[in-house]
Amino acid sequence: MEDKILNLIKKAMTIEEIKVALNIENSTEFKKLVKTLNLLIDKANLVIVDDKYDLAVNNGYLKGILSINKKGFGFVAVENLTEDIYIPKNEKANGLHGDLVLVKISNYTKEGLRTEGKIVKILERNCKFLIGTFLMRSNIVKLDDKIFAPSVKINNNFVEAIDLHKVKVKITDYYNGKMEGDIVEIIGHINDPGIDILSLVYKHNFSPIFPKDVLEQVSRCTEVSENELQNRADLRDKMFITIDGADAKDLDDAVCLEKINGNYLLSVSIADVSHYVKEGSVLDKEALKRSTSVYLVDRVVPMLPHKLSNGICSLNPNVDRLTLTCEMEIDSSGKVINHRIYQSVINSKYRMTYENVSGILKGDKEIQNKYAEITHLFYQMNKLKKVLNKRRDSRGSINFETIEPKIIVDEKGFPTEIIIKERGESEKIIEEFMLVANETIAEHFHWLDLPFIYRVHEEPNQTKLRTLLRLTSTLGYHIKGTANGIHQTALQELLKEIENKPEAKVINTLMIRSMAKAKYSEQSLGHYGLATNFYTHFTSPIRRYPDLIVHRLIREYLVKEKVTALNIKHFDLLIPEIAVQTSKKERDAISCERDVVSLKMTEYMVDKVGEEFKSVVSSVTSFGIFVELDNGVEGLVHINDMKDDYYEFHQDRYILLGKRTKKMYTIGNIVKVRCLNANVNEARIDFEIVLKGAANKVTAKEGKNYAKGKRKRSHPKQKS
Repeated sequence: MEDKILNLIKKAMTIEEIKVALNIENSTEFKKLVKTLNLLIDKANLVIVDDKYDLAVNNGYLKGILSINKKGFGFVAVENLTEDIYIPKNEKANGLHGDLVLVKISNYTKEGLRTEGKIVKILERNCKFLIGTFLMRSNIVKLDDKIFAPSVKINNNFVEAIDLHKVKVKITDYYNGKMEGDIVEIIGHINDPGIDILSLVYKHNFSPIFPKDVLEQVSRCTEVSENELQNRADLRDKMFITIDGADAKDLDDAVCLEKINGNYLLSVSIADVSHYVKEGSVLDKEALKRSTSVYLVDRVVPMLPHKLSNGICSLNPNVDRLTLTCEMEIDSSGKVINHRIYQSVINSKYRMTYENVSGILKGDKEIQNKYAEITHLFYQMNKLKKVLNKRRDSRGSINFETIEPKIIVDEKGFPTEIIIKERGESEKIIEEFMLVANETIAEHFHWLDLPFIYRVHEEPNQTKLRTLLRLTSTLGYHIKGTANGIHQTALQELLKEIENKPEAKVINTLMIRSMAKAKYSEQSLGHYGLATNFYTHFTSPIRRYPDLIVHRLIREYLVKEKVTALNIKHFDLLIPEIAVQTSKKERDAISCERDVVSLKMTEYMVDKVGEEFKSVVSSVTSFGIFVELDNGVEGLVHINDMKDDYYEFHQDRYILLGKRTKKMYTIGNIVKVRCLNANVNEARIDFEIVLKGAANKVTAKEGKNYAKGKRKRSHPKQKS
């Protein structure tokens, strides 16, 4: 009924007109119509205008997610809208950060883009629980995240809570910027080791603790039995191996490589988690609620309890494990010419680490002797990796090279060292093997035209592309194409051009920021970054719920052959909801991981205040420049601390230009900085520039022309 009404209404209609158009003739159907219309109004799909029902969007009403700035104003992100809607401080209508809200557009730009609005209705509260420190004397919880409110007044008498406990608070009331709530859980004392990270875990709505009924269900799972091997291909004699990080415990994938008909036969076997996690079970519901594992500096918050994630499902060596296998015959050009998808059982022969495989490929004799039986195999894998990469490269797949800092902490959780993790050939081998398996699975189901979940990455929007073109032009690089469309090969060529140059890291980051966010969808929309028409996530069901769903669909459609109208309708309704939930929780996990890294980096810099470092300018804003050190630590040089001149921000060129000295700071500049402050409570690091040779100097005429974008310059010579 909802769909019928929304498809019917193109302009305002009376209830009588809707009734006639839908051929409603009896009172039962009419009551259903009235109920549905009211429901659509509650959902903000419809509004009533002059006693007529009309689409909300026709009257300037839009639904979106509210983000609030620390200064009090906000923005609402609306799906399929290129520009967020600005919400003035006095137009938030008690909206909180993360709420789903209804916005009424109040102002438009000359180009017709919606720019300003006011919140007229809170559709769904995102903020149900907050984390903070209990102050017993005041009976308040001082919130960690000040974006909601400074504190929450506590109503209940939670006797276990004592002064300076980190607690979880359920919000019961919010009015005029003030909050009230009840303490529902104690996280630990503020001074306990690890509580800082645990607080961030709870802040992002994850939990290290599984409900009792979930653990009870998992306790009944047992090691692989002979009964479970029926109707499975027995691959236990094949040379399957796992290749993972040395500290990894949830081993999702194992690979086997053979030669057949002069081609490669690559078998990618993935832990059959769907055998243990049944649809609708308490374990399944908890896995969907979490949607992903969260990988933090000193711990993992898993999607599945450890008995499954590190035990029965993990493809540990020398034990039988249930798997789903994607077997692919690949020719010398990297094309998959034949494939099979089936359920199997394997017995992994070796648990290899990235470090050892890379050592073998580099010719380390000691490691080669240790793994003499399979050393030749890794050279074969490396050859196939190059073949697959060349094919992917030829179609325009973008290979982003971002730095990934690894923070080493002591037993108390204090950071002692930050190192940059290097991607060796072994990581690239597994990456290529997983990519080709994911593509093969996605294409197989695309042509079956059955309900399925895909990993999609849409083309960048024009606004972000314009920004990218301006920024790269500022750095002296030209990207072929326009804001209306840039082919992946143009971005790929730029990344090759800047390889091993000082500005490579910054341009990689800028390009990633210009991309649309990858997400899960029931639609097969392709993947822009990988330059492929078909993509899904099949290879990590221990730690990602969408992969688990892919396995469940393989089991339903291919193993059980349940391609019935009822089953198709069931998954047609279910998958869109799963796609939305898992995309959201993926973003939550990324935010949590970033917050923990920022916190630990700030702690690392506490005893380095006053020290000087080489850095690169990673971003330029009206209030200063962000700089990044060689180890990935990022901080702000505030414009108030740039005391040698008055600097003006030129937004169109993303530069700060000194009015008197004509010094210019732009993205990619190498500058020497001194650490001024490291504020752990706010996870903020402040720097100042060591002025000697810190920036490019331009003539007054050059400065004016460059700021206006009238003069194209070659990449500015960088000074340190």
